[in-house]
Amino acid sequence: MKIEKMSSYRWTICSLLFFATTINYLDRQVLSLTWKDFIAPEFHWTNDDYGNITALFSLFYAVSLLFAGRFVDWMDTKKGFLWAIGIWSVGACLHAFCGIATSGIVTGNWFVGFEGAKDALKLANNTGMVMSVSVTLFIFARFVLALGEAGNFPAAIKATAEYFPKKDRAFSTSIFNAGATVGALAAPISIPFIAKAYGWEMAFLIIGALGFVWMGFWIFMYEKPEKHAKVNPHELDYINQDIIADSKIAGYVAETTEKVSFAECFKYKQTWAFAFGKFMTDGVWWFFLFWTPAYLSSVYGMDSTEAAFPLFVLYAITLLSIIGGWLPTYFVEKKGMDPYAGRMRAMLIFAFFPLLAMVAQPLGHLTYWLPVIIIGIAGAAHQAWSANIFTTVGDMFPKKAIATITGIGGLAGGIGSVFINKGSGMLFDFSKNTDMSFMGFHGIEAGYFIIFCVCSVCYLIGWTVMKTLVPKYQPITMA
Repeated sequence: MKIEKMSSYRWTICSLLFFATTINYLDRQVLSLTWKDFIAPEFHWTNDDYGNITALFSLFYAVSLLFAGRFVDWMDTKKGFLWAIGIWSVGACLHAFCGIATSGIVTGNWFVGFEGAKDALKLANNTGMVMSVSVTLFIFARFVLALGEAGNFPAAIKATAEYFPKKDRAFSTSIFNAGATVGALAAPISIPFIAKAYGWEMAFLIIGALGFVWMGFWIFMYEKPEKHAKVNPHELDYINQDIIADSKIAGYVAETTEKVSFAECFKYKQTWAFAFGKFMTDGVWWFFLFWTPAYLSSVYGMDSTEAAFPLFVLYAITLLSIIGGWLPTYFVEKKGMDPYAGRMRAMLIFAFFPLLAMVAQPLGHLTYWLPVIIIGIAGAAHQAWSANIFTTVGDMFPKKAIATITGIGGLAGGIGSVFINKGSGMLFDFSKNTDMSFMGFHGIEAGYFIIFCVCSVCYLIGWTVMKTLVPKYQPITMA
């Protein structure tokens, strides 16, 4: 009798999560790659204006994550993800109409196209009003974008927990999380050229439309593994192997489908450990994502098209983060460690690589390629760290609470991102305007050196506190 092979549909789901995350990061990158060359001259923005927009986006994203996790747990994975990507795609497209809306408010010319809005704003005498109105409108568009994008990671982590056993979750998470890198990789070689050829507005519209395409695939391809026709019994047994293993642990209680309250989640040290790790490190990645194009422009005089290849190389380096998903599996299978211990060992290794950021600015005087490579390595370390810190939630908490806990950690990470984005914008304008000196650097270079140093130590601090709060593996049961 022929033995049926195990199906592998879980990797199809992982690929869908990968493309969703790619689109997520493409949408949030459009502004960072167009504001300096295309948007700022039109609306008279400063570094501080851009810093305010990115800081508020981080805040909106953080608060939305808290509720997005609850929303995904309530709606469940399929519907929750559809709502999330639908809202963020609308938000992405809204950015394109901020110029027309600014023209309407400032000049009274509402019924104009993209070029007509530009012409009307050139004739406007009140540049201060143009700046303030445009910043306000972009903040609103970023709010809608953040509201939807907040659902991506809670839904993706929940889907991963549904389709993969614990030992494979870091690897599968590192694969879909690599979508963040691929999105960041594709952005500089597409967005500036779209903006240059067709206008910055079309860059937002074209990239924003990708999310609506993804929704069609998700509707027809996703279902829970126990209900999916393409998941055979062998694959389902593989996916559910942890239920048997955890049932042998003293004090284990079978999981129910009853919803978990916020108050209950905050009772556990595991929640606080995850939240602190996110608070210390999320802002580092967002700084690299939002400010590296401006760094290449301010320090090395590159425009967005000239910076395209260095940014491509930078984000190509971050693809090394996939190793971050494999390393804990190695510790579990080859060294006999439990999933949490293996994950924390891997995270400690990754926490040392961002220390290289301390020398990015000093070595940048030799060639801009050195900070580009160093930032790429730090970015790869972050993404490897991120894949593992996300999966600590699945290690510890039952599936019914995963999106909620992920949202709580996302809130903490977003708050950390607010501080670093707002602080960076203020510091860069201050250092530029006062020709500030620090450790042999002057002006805006001094500002970047300070922020690079801050970013370099965040991971070791985060890991130390996490390990102190949760020194060993202990799954939480919520009856």
